[in-house]
Amino acid sequence: MKHIGNLKFAEGARHKKKRVGRGQGSGFGGTSTKGHNGQQSRSGAKVHIWFEGGQMPLNRRLPKFGFYNRNRIEYQVVNLGQIQELIDKKKLDDNKVNFDILYKAGIISKKNLPLKILGNGEIKSSIEAEAHSFSAYAKQKIETAGGKVTIHE
Repeated sequence: MKHIGNLKFAEGARHKKKRVGRGQGSGFGGTSTKGHNGQQSRSGAKVHIWFEGGQMPLNRRLPKFGFYNRNRIEYQVVNLGQIQELIDKKKLDDNKVNFDILYKAGIISKKNLPLKILGNGEIKSSIEAEAHSFSAYAKQKIETAGGKVTIHE
């Protein structure tokens, strides 16, 4: 049953945001939805989200751990199984594998990171592989299959 006290605006009928500080009749007058007293009730109050009211912040209370090696070399890695897939799909010419060929094939995506070939997967074809680094297992597998390994500087 509809009573005048239960009437509401239709969904999407009102677009204006609440107007605060426009007197008691608006329902948002007086403190203008800011509550009574306290830092956030004052004008110009801006408190960063990580500010904890002056107590020692969480990021300074927690113990620090770990080590960042500045000399670490981050490689783009390609497994022998991925190279064998390229060979099976006839996407490699003369069974040569190097940075540029893998980049054009979409196997690696960054021009500025060196390439490392790892030994995961099987390689059946003899390939001439040129990369910045090889794992010992990958090197062994390539040479066992009759291939050649060249380390690019």
